[in-house]
Amino acid sequence: MTFEDLQLNKNILKTLSELGYKEPTAIQQKAIPFILQDKDLIACAQTGTGKTAAFAMPIIHYLHKIGNTKKSKFAKVLIVTPTRELAQQVADNFEKYSKYTNISNIVLYGGMSIKPQIEQLNKGADVIIGTPGRLLDLYKQKHLNLDHLHFLVLDEADLMLDMGFIDDVKKIIALTPNNRQTLLFSATMPIEVRELAHEFLNKPEYVSVDPISSAAKTVKQQVYFVAKKDKKKLLLHLIRNEKLTDVLVFTRTKQAADSLVSYLDKNALQAVSFHGDKSQSARQEALDSFKEKKTKVLIATDIAARGIDIQSLPCVINFDLPNIAETFVHRIGRTGRANQQGLAISFCDNSEKTYWQNIVKFTRTQPKQILDHPFAEKPLESSKNKTQGNKELSGGAKQNNASKSRKSSNAKKNKKRWY
Repeated sequence: MTFEDLQLNKNILKTLSELGYKEPTAIQQKAIPFILQDKDLIACAQTGTGKTAAFAMPIIHYLHKIGNTKKSKFAKVLIVTPTRELAQQVADNFEKYSKYTNISNIVLYGGMSIKPQIEQLNKGADVIIGTPGRLLDLYKQKHLNLDHLHFLVLDEADLMLDMGFIDDVKKIIALTPNNRQTLLFSATMPIEVRELAHEFLNKPEYVSVDPISSAAKTVKQQVYFVAKKDKKKLLLHLIRNEKLTDVLVFTRTKQAADSLVSYLDKNALQAVSFHGDKSQSARQEALDSFKEKKTKVLIATDIAARGIDIQSLPCVINFDLPNIAETFVHRIGRTGRANQQGLAISFCDNSEKTYWQNIVKFTRTQPKQILDHPFAEKPLESSKNKTQGNKELSGGAKQNNASKSRKSSNAKKNKKRWY
């Protein structure tokens, strides 16, 4: 299938040709026809599969078809996103795909002065892209009018659920016209998201590609078993000895991210942190510095697992493993995008062995174990080896008591080993 087969406006096709887009991704092939048919839609696909373009292109097609709307001060489209970075990314995509149209957009999120955003709203725009809190603030102050919407898009709905925004999202939906066309995009479909869709969407179509449990085939995975106290040393060792550049490192907490930045700085390796405690301007500055290759290492919490798009990112390192297996897939999905090769490295300490076992089970993969490093710890025996060991122990009933005792002692030692 080609983009021409989707019957998109020739102005959009011209832009796509200039961008070098050859053919639509799987989610675009499935979603765009339903959106063009004015149907509500539930779309499930993991990050990096072209979801933003899947709703941006048909929306731009619709807006261009109804003519120049610059004279209208009322938005026709509202896109709700969970994070500032994702809001900005969606806005950048709309700007890119609508190059040969008169369509305008506004980005609204917290962490920035509200006054310029009010001024923008007063001038009017076709598309509003924003985070739940700031959208509700602007509505309460009577600066946001949603009465004329045609499209409502809920982007990364499962992440909005995880971040505690579902109640705010429901309030926003209640402010929109009943005859709107609603599009819900999500990487996963937990029960709360399905309930949200059932409550607010009208006979929606459902499309799904690339289940969240799958990691891109272009991502090479490795795991290092290491004591917690040695993780910082191992990170420094890998970056220096393997000559890693443009490295995105994930930590579980904001404090850990800042601590790691201090450690690397003391060892003459420039790094910046990226997390929710930083102001929007500080986060943007850190991200820009990393994208422009002024900074070698970006250390982030899971706020960066979705919603940021860094082209040609060669390496992601899980300094701390996430306790949710799905988050692991989102993290490593930052690399190996657009059919490029990527490397995902994970550190696993004794306290994270259960997390790692869950990740391996969830992703149905066996990342390569790197055992020959300076801080190596012994990996846990496989369940097959344990079973064989138990059979041998059982078969030793005919042996003398001393031999039994030795085997029992060895079995206990084996149980203490970990991934």
